[in-house]
Amino acid sequence: MQEKFYFELQKVDKKTGARAGILHTPHGKIVTPVYMPVGTQATVKGILPEQLKSVNAQIILSNAYHLYLRPGHHVVAEAGGLHTFMGWDRPILTDSGGFQVFSLAKLNKIQDEGVYFQSHIDGSKHFFTPEKVMEIENALGADIIMQFDECSAYGSDFAYARKALERTSIWLERCARAHTNENQALFPIVQGNFYRELRLKSLEYALQYAKYGIGIGGLSVGEPKAKMYEMLEILQPHLPQNIPHYLMGVGTPDCLLEGVARGIDMFDCVYATRIARNGTALTSSGKVVVRNGQYKNDFSPLDESCNCICCKNYTKAYLRHLLNTGEILAATLLSIHNIYFLTKLMQDTRKAILEDRFVEFANHFAKQMNLAMTTKFDVI
Repeated sequence: MQEKFYFELQKVDKKTGARAGILHTPHGKIVTPVYMPVGTQATVKGILPEQLKSVNAQIILSNAYHLYLRPGHHVVAEAGGLHTFMGWDRPILTDSGGFQVFSLAKLNKIQDEGVYFQSHIDGSKHFFTPEKVMEIENALGADIIMQFDECSAYGSDFAYARKALERTSIWLERCARAHTNENQALFPIVQGNFYRELRLKSLEYALQYAKYGIGIGGLSVGEPKAKMYEMLEILQPHLPQNIPHYLMGVGTPDCLLEGVARGIDMFDCVYATRIARNGTALTSSGKVVVRNGQYKNDFSPLDESCNCICCKNYTKAYLRHLLNTGEILAATLLSIHNIYFLTKLMQDTRKAILEDRFVEFANHFAKQMNLAMTTKFDVI
């Protein structure tokens, strides 16, 4: 009998280890590498599901912490699960809320049993355990769910990072025992801060539970990008070939390409929609800050080479007008464009891997956008 979740590895780039594959889920297949838009509270801000499909979004994220607080995971379950609740029939991934508990909560107290925290919304008190998080994620019903983990802060000393890793490993075992929904794939998360020994130890333990995929957490948390790439290079030779590798919370164009070059298949980040709401667009020639006065009479599209609904129908002058008058349509159009830009980048990256020209493609793209890339791309 065919598994509900399985990964087909189709091609590995010989120069870098970049991968192209297909992840099969109950709500459809995901071709990789893939950028996943973030819909924290069961919506990608300002964008309809139909619009997300028009920009080729294959899978979106929601967050267990936020949906537990509002409207409550029982409400989502009563609605028929996240897919029905938000009107999205493609795959969904839910983060466990671990990062939010440690970064957003007004106060938190970490214990081996779990984490006591106060809501960032109203200060109400809550307690997350691995078992509670699995209850929440099982009720939400996403295709892919993440374990409850402790993400130690960048700059943590070795002793604390080791303690957080050990706690994450114990919590993983408890998550696996408590996970009851066979229509969901549980991904373990590799932690270990920026210590080689701890990263490899965390990976070794996580692999016992990495049946369908594995997440890499605790990166892109304020460290120099070179440190993140170093950690990925430490892990890359030890990651299994037969499952997808998910780098959590990363989504700038340069980091997408650098991650792919280090064996990463899945990425997510709020970056694309956050900068859109602030009036910035990603284009093939670099960032365009649409608010700038130079675009007041610029009646050209954001990106001449882009086929998204924004670029095909609207000009920089119009978008600047929307931004400066506070019209919410500006955020919608720029968000659609930025998501399209990143999903197209991953589509083109995948094509380049399959055609044995990934490094050449990445170098050309980086030159167009004026991105500073690492020596990983100096192999030609």
